[in-house]
Amino acid sequence: MSTDIQKADAALPKIKPATDIVEQEDGFHIFLDMPGVGMDNMAIDLNENELIVSGTSPHDCDDNRNLAVMEFTGCEYRRTFTLSDAVDKEKIKASMDNGVLTIHLPRRTEDTPKRIQINAG
Repeated sequence: MSTDIQKADAALPKIKPATDIVEQEDGFHIFLDMPGVGMDNMAIDLNENELIVSGTSPHDCDDNRNLAVMEFTGCEYRRTFTLSDAVDKEKIKASMDNGVLTIHLPRRTEDTPKRIQINAG
């Protein structure tokens, strides 16, 4: 996100997006609810073992309208995750669909769970 966008959004309310984390054999899947956030207003940063997801949902209000009630407003979403060493940080992928950001954190191949065979003594 550019510095200009961050400055303009300094007054926006800060919201921690609703999040689901699902562990599967291929790794972890993080789902974040970020309605109204466009691709150009979103960033995912990885700093060592910290994954930071941020985005803004701007709301342009025409001051010429005669509003009786205003419940829609812009906001800034931000969520930080600490990653374990089991995550292959080079293969993290993200996609956005209908306001839901999906991040796939694949397992390092040497960390894939396996069953150990028990042999008779």
